[in-house]
Amino acid sequence: MSWLTDNILSWATLFVAGLGFGYWLFRWKERKVLEAHRKEWDSLREDARRQASHIIREGQIRASEESIKLRQDIEATFESRTRAVAEGERRLNERESLINKQLESMVQEERELLQQKAEQQRRLDALEEERNTITQLRHEQQKRLQELSHLTTAEARAQLLKDVEHSALREATDLSRHIMDEAKLRAEEKARRIITVAIQRYSGAHSFESSSATVSLPSEDLKGRIIGREGRNIRAFENATGITVLIDDTPNAVVLSGFDPIRREIAREAMNRLLLDGRIHPTRIEEIVLKVSEEINETIMKAGEEAIARLGITAVHPEVLRVLGKLKFRHSFSQNVLEHSIEVAHLIGLMASELGMDPSVAKRAGLFHDIGKALDQEMEGPHAIVGAEFLRRHGEPHLVVNAVASHHDEVPPEGPLGILVSAADAMSASRPGARSETLTTYIKRVESLERIGLSFKGVEKAFSVQAGRELRVMVQPQEISDEAAYELARCISRKIEEELHYPGQIRVTVLRETRCIEFAK
Repeated sequence: MSWLTDNILSWATLFVAGLGFGYWLFRWKERKVLEAHRKEWDSLREDARRQASHIIREGQIRASEESIKLRQDIEATFESRTRAVAEGERRLNERESLINKQLESMVQEERELLQQKAEQQRRLDALEEERNTITQLRHEQQKRLQELSHLTTAEARAQLLKDVEHSALREATDLSRHIMDEAKLRAEEKARRIITVAIQRYSGAHSFESSSATVSLPSEDLKGRIIGREGRNIRAFENATGITVLIDDTPNAVVLSGFDPIRREIAREAMNRLLLDGRIHPTRIEEIVLKVSEEINETIMKAGEEAIARLGITAVHPEVLRVLGKLKFRHSFSQNVLEHSIEVAHLIGLMASELGMDPSVAKRAGLFHDIGKALDQEMEGPHAIVGAEFLRRHGEPHLVVNAVASHHDEVPPEGPLGILVSAADAMSASRPGARSETLTTYIKRVESLERIGLSFKGVEKAFSVQAGRELRVMVQPQEISDEAAYELARCISRKIEEELHYPGQIRVTVLRETRCIEFAK
């Protein structure tokens, strides 16, 4: 037990001694480390001190250089600003002196203006005094004039205005007449040249037909066969063709009457074939009429194609060709409409070339201008409007459509093409032999011309001469002056244009005669 205790005490002493030695060793190492760190710190501090002093020296050197440079810059800037201030002061002094001079000039001008104003006021006062004197003298003069002329102021003013009005009217009429004469001269020269060239370069033939066709018979016995038993053949023929068959006392002839030219042509051709065939009965009549109708349709298309081929027109709608071919069997005032349309196309093409326009478009408008006459039985309205609407639906250019619609003034023309179509249409219709006119229509036009001439005040007599192409008007010289006669001619021509429809143009001539008669006693 004592051994164990002694061992424990020994081990405890040793342990305590070991702990003391370990603590001393730890403290020794710690002192060594601290000394090493202290030396390292001292070395670092010394290096930092040396670097700081080096940096401070370099900074002092750089600061000294920059301060010197900055000082130099500041001194240079100060000198330049000093010079600028001096220059500004100099300019201010100059402006001040200039302003002072201007001020002095303005003061001087103001003084002069005041003097001028005072002088003007004196002149105005003098003028006012003179005006009052003149007004007083005018009143006195008016009183004397009224006493001498026995006219009041209003009457004298009215007389003066009337004289001025007559004078102004005379001058205006003279000027208007001069302008109109010059314009007419130039226009007539150019139009005469264009129309003459067009007429010289084209000539066409005209055919004359009516609303009936005559079929010659080889013998008088064929009339009975045409009529048939109890009239069945003639009824079948009329029902198939829509044309009236007139069998009168005309020897060896049968008259086919109808307003539809195509039906009339079908009836004429069918009658000729029946007469050649000899077999005339209802069944054969229907066969022949049907066959001729088909051939006529082909003829119509061929006529339309030949028309555009003669004019060199291309790209035409087939329906337009078909309707155009129908005009071959249509007549207006005994003039074949298709031939008339071709002639108009030639004339307008020549005039368009003279005016520098496109002749192909002009020919197109001229050829189609009366196409509505083949449709006016199917549609309501003037043939110009009907034809223009038909062409528009089938793709014709707007310029052509407007020219067709405006050639009878139903719509205003949008360019010179419509006017050219009207001119070419009038040329083709009005030249000698183009159209026939009944006596009743001629007399009616002559009477209308004379009635229009006599409807104006101051007209004594009116005569229609040259087959209604000229109206000669005789006026009373006491009521119509020379200037008024010129204006009267223009008014009569305008009224004729508004009220009458006629081909070509009508010349209006106003005659004023002054007779001076004296007797020697």
